[in-house]
Amino acid sequence: MLCAENLSRHYGAVAAVDGVSFTVGAGEIVGLLGHNGAGKTTIMKMLTGYLEPSGGRVLFDGVDIAADSSDLRRALGYLPENLPVYPEMSVCDFLDYSATLRGLRGAERSRAMARAVAQCDLGDKALAAIGTLSRGYRQRVGVAQAILHRPSLVILDEPTNGLDPGQTQHMRELIRELALDATVMLSTHIMQEVDAICSRALILRGGRLVVDEELDALRRSRSLALTTDADEAVIQRLSREVSGIDGYRQQSASEPARRLYHLQLAPDSELDGVAAAVADYLVKDGRRLFGLRAVSRDLETVFRAVAAGREEELNHAA
Repeated sequence: MLCAENLSRHYGAVAAVDGVSFTVGAGEIVGLLGHNGAGKTTIMKMLTGYLEPSGGRVLFDGVDIAADSSDLRRALGYLPENLPVYPEMSVCDFLDYSATLRGLRGAERSRAMARAVAQCDLGDKALAAIGTLSRGYRQRVGVAQAILHRPSLVILDEPTNGLDPGQTQHMRELIRELALDATVMLSTHIMQEVDAICSRALILRGGRLVVDEELDALRRSRSLALTTDADEAVIQRLSREVSGIDGYRQQSASEPARRLYHLQLAPDSELDGVAAAVADYLVKDGRRLFGLRAVSRDLETVFRAVAAGREEELNHAA
């Protein structure tokens, strides 16, 4: 549905986005992650056609939006970072105005407004002036205008910004509901948001895409933590003779008689099978086995490694 091909955006000598490519399919919820200044908002503006790329292109259903952005604009729901709402207007007036801009008329417009108010839980604030609302409620008004016309592509820049825990949970449920009929892409720097609702993560650093991975694959362990009395010579031999091990590294141990190693698994190996073979090898070799477990890896660990420029570590540990 949405394809970014070698997207770049330069401001003078500064590359805000540098050669980013990815494809987002129908029904996906994709999280765009990165520290402030990593290029998230710039990419989103280019995806919506709001900002012209310095290089590369954006395709929507196979059509280059630079050549014809009308189809994208009709199919797009967009919540910008700066939340463009009119404080002097009531919630209903603003949504009515937004629906008019979307070309909704008559009964269709009324139904669209009622649906958006209900989906964003704005019923008790429908007649209130937007300027009197809390940041969280204004954020929900911004989401309501983005989904008025039932878009097939929804792009949300920091959608839970300013929401309290209850509102955040409601927003997560709404995003999951939207993904039943649309592709959803959101940017955030909050790991919990991506963990809770996204199926895939794109992680940026310095304007470049460093990680593009399904969350299940990111979390999947590819190493074993082994605690044993075996010295390094034994582990060297084990890593050569046991199938499915791609290398190891020794960790600091709390006791001299207990050594901790991380065994890196080969890409096509099966974790349980390798673990059983390691245990069997050490026992047959007369070594003591104190512990053997899969090393867990979470999104925050991955993000920290990428942000620090240590993404090579992702192939060797959690």
